[in-house]
Amino acid sequence: MSGVVSADVVVLGLGIHGMSTVAALAARGVRVIGIDRFVPGHGRGSSHGRTRMIRRAYPNPVWNPLVEKAFDAWEALERASGEKLLHRTGGLYAHEGASQLQGPDCVLVEDRAEMAALMPSFAVPEGYRAVHDPSAGVLEAERSLIALRRLAEAAGADLRDGERVLGWDTVADGVEVRTDRGIVRANRLVVAGGSWAGTLLPQLSDLLEVWRILTVTVRAGQPAGIPSALGAFSVDRADGLVFGIPDADGNGVKLGVDAGEVWDPETPVAPPTPAEADALRDLLHAYVPALDTAPVELAACLYTMTEDKRFVIGALADAPEVIAVSACSGHGFQVRSRDRRRGRGSRHRGSTGPISTSSRRPRG
Repeated sequence: MSGVVSADVVVLGLGIHGMSTVAALAARGVRVIGIDRFVPGHGRGSSHGRTRMIRRAYPNPVWNPLVEKAFDAWEALERASGEKLLHRTGGLYAHEGASQLQGPDCVLVEDRAEMAALMPSFAVPEGYRAVHDPSAGVLEAERSLIALRRLAEAAGADLRDGERVLGWDTVADGVEVRTDRGIVRANRLVVAGGSWAGTLLPQLSDLLEVWRILTVTVRAGQPAGIPSALGAFSVDRADGLVFGIPDADGNGVKLGVDAGEVWDPETPVAPPTPAEADALRDLLHAYVPALDTAPVELAACLYTMTEDKRFVIGALADAPEVIAVSACSGHGFQVRSRDRRRGRGSRHRGSTGPISTSSRRPRG
């Protein structure tokens, strides 16, 4: 169907940030339209799959209030949906040398016996220390997206799947978005396009790089993978951060590497090759040696990264009607969007303030 429709806010991209924004705005009575190029449950972006990690341990205290709001928002979503979405398992984040990780109740652990007591199944490499985050845990990613969609639709949001965005412009009274079905006019535009953020926001394209990220998930129900034997964990290495998600609710243990090749999102992301799968299994065996590492799922997703691996959330300096919600740099489910103001987005750019389209990189 073609034509012109209007709304208070139009949101591009219905991954975790876009769907959270749509649901939050619709619940406040805002007329909101959400548009996604693909159908629900697709594997072309960054929000698919069963689980994600959440933590309070972050490198800079400027993030602490935002992360705290994210925890509050997940608990609010649990109440609204009636579903269990957040499993608190604790987290142990291993590193060589000094660590910048900090956060409420996070503590540095240097004694190996204490590490083993906190997380018996996690084999911290020799010479490493670790930061313990008692609040860390596992998010039910797939369930969360379904819950948000259900709440958004119940509140009257117009969700348009399988619709391609052709472009957008600012106009006298807001923004105009052109799609292959027609034109949408709104007071505000939120761009949460994930791997397509650089295309949808060409002003920011030089800040963003898309990576292919690989994960392996192994059989659920193994004692070594269940909290409290195993919690959320990571190992900071020179060739990429290894992250692990425990089997908190029958989802199996998942491991991935927070590094990968640059990828064109227009090309469907390739699944792990046999050699890549073997490498993931080797890492899982090294860090959780008591697990049977035979994979039940091998997957690939796309991260939209900045050079300093921080996220970009805020109004465009030269178009304040437009709110950018990317790149998430692997933090998407941990700092999911939670708009508190009618028709306006939060303003965070790793720290705070509008996004200058003349900047080459976000500030550290």
